[in-house]
Amino acid sequence: MARGRRGRHSSAERGTRRDKRAEQDQPPGEGTGGNGQDRQDRQDPARGGVPDPDGARQQRVRGRGRARAGTAEPISAPVQGGLAELLPDRDRPRGRTLLIDGAPQSHVDLDDPGYLDFSYQRRLGHIADLAAPSGRPIQAVHLGGGAFTLARYIAASRPRSTQQIVELDAALVQFVRRELPLDGNWRIRVRGTDARAGLGKVPDGWADLIIADVFSGARTPAHLTSTEFLTDASRALRPGGLYAANIADGAPLAYLRSQVATARAVFAESCLTADPAVLRGRRFGNAVLLAGDGILPVPELTRRAASDPHPGRVEHGAALADFTGGARPVTDANATPSPAPPATAFD
Repeated sequence: MARGRRGRHSSAERGTRRDKRAEQDQPPGEGTGGNGQDRQDRQDPARGGVPDPDGARQQRVRGRGRARAGTAEPISAPVQGGLAELLPDRDRPRGRTLLIDGAPQSHVDLDDPGYLDFSYQRRLGHIADLAAPSGRPIQAVHLGGGAFTLARYIAASRPRSTQQIVELDAALVQFVRRELPLDGNWRIRVRGTDARAGLGKVPDGWADLIIADVFSGARTPAHLTSTEFLTDASRALRPGGLYAANIADGAPLAYLRSQVATARAVFAESCLTADPAVLRGRRFGNAVLLAGDGILPVPELTRRAASDPHPGRVEHGAALADFTGGARPVTDANATPSPAPPATAFD
């Protein structure tokens, strides 16, 4: 569940109207694979951006106020995952928040691609900053597209980076491309396929960074939670590359603990960053898992997370092992979707 509050640097893109079309692969017949436990998981595409309760409260104040001011109007369109809406940002003339069926997914400021508004996306932005020396181009894979927030951020902060976005919802991709166009000079390719299928097409050792932010409705599909899935992510990473995932959970945090255990079974190193209230199970929210086979930038990530407008905590080493407890790694044979957010999450 994507946590979104004001004051974080969010993905946004320059306001160029040049929109170089990226190649769209044909989606497979069943997009989300083995996650048929409820209606959403059977029918919704696996797409990026879990609904964000903090963003929902924020948009009631910011987005609607902007519309009343008459400077911009909300835009909507039906997509495979429901009704997509772009709400204007009262504080940023070209800022927009993407909602799917009323739930905030991501924020974009077309004038400032380096601005990340949602706290979990800011933490992912920190990881992108630490994936290589400052300004150096990288090769990144984004599993889940949403509004292409992190891809825009990397394109702006690391010019000449080569990126692949894997997003199943073709109608959403078309809507975002039309209303929030990508800079034609950015090296961003969009693949219209299921996240796991798209990951399987990434060459061995190609990626410096893989970001997984995939949700079917408000839940991560089961087939994107297993050791087999993470093993394929490890295959696609170069030596020293980083894997980062947005994970949504609430008390008793059994799902989050199992995902940490799964990462620890595949990668040599891992850490977890989130709002302390989420890590204590006091509320349903987002945690960002970082893993890799090399030394992780834990000290710098800790410093950056602690200095955010809404500070995050980083768990690593013995503290992370204690947090994981007796949780066991997830396999394809026993994988389940992430838990649904509580009914009050968007109040």
